[in-house]
Amino acid sequence: MTRLTGRRVLVVEDEALVAMLVEDALLDAGAAVVGPAATVTEALSLLTKETPDVAVLDLNLAGETSTPVADALALRGVPFVVATGYGAEGLPASHAHVPVLAKPYDPDDLTAALGRLCV
Repeated sequence: MTRLTGRRVLVVEDEALVAMLVEDALLDAGAAVVGPAATVTEALSLLTKETPDVAVLDLNLAGETSTPVADALALRGVPFVVATGYGAEGLPASHAHVPVLAKPYDPDDLTAALGRLCV
């Protein structure tokens, strides 16, 4: 049993293929997937319905920054991992402490990073 077993994981990713791969990896790790959300509006809407245990957040959603989602997660005390092709320098200062996975990443690295946040 992994640390993700039974955990609700919000997936915020605008690339459909990447979102499907992430979803598959999370389901294989025993997690319940919330989403995936491809836009900030969609992600914020999901957050009004439930609070996930942990989240994976793409920094750039079709040219729109996902910082409002990061802010909403932080306000709710939901830990998250940022998955981005832009590296840690793309993070706003308010979220500089958040773990970053550089795209492309191995799904096992994602599940391990999320598992470390589920203590």
